[in-house]
Amino acid sequence: MIYDRIENIDLYNLDKTAVEFIKKLTPDIECKKYVLNDNIYANIEEYTTKESGFFEAHKKYIDVQLLLTGEEILEYTNLTGLNIKTDYDDTRDIEFYYDGDNPKIPILLKSGFFTVLYPADAHKPQLMYKTNQKVKKVVVKIKCG
Repeated sequence: MIYDRIENIDLYNLDKTAVEFIKKLTPDIECKKYVLNDNIYANIEEYTTKESGFFEAHKKYIDVQLLLTGEEILEYTNLTGLNIKTDYDDTRDIEFYYDGDNPKIPILLKSGFFTVLYPADAHKPQLMYKTNQKVKKVVVKIKCG
């Protein structure tokens, strides 16, 4: 897991196509799926944060997540010790988990910051920070390998 400021994104070994897309983002970009190439796509959506959720993880793609507007908490933990809630869905590349005994690390996502989540990084996104609020989020999906 990586958490850093957008201006430091070049310090990490991320795909250049994804990085260039992220650098050009503005809050007025249309909410939809953007296919950048055969191995990278981005989902941009708006939603209202919530009080609770479940951990999720992916096997085929790395997530690069950032907010264009609003603030949310994303909880992070390692997959080890989590119990499966919903079996892996190969089509959606997602598996859901119940909380385990692992420490949960809250990450504050807000404009100007990003996080990178690898297949071993369970994460619980879309959680409210202080109060429920509408956010605009970008999730860039980079195929592993």
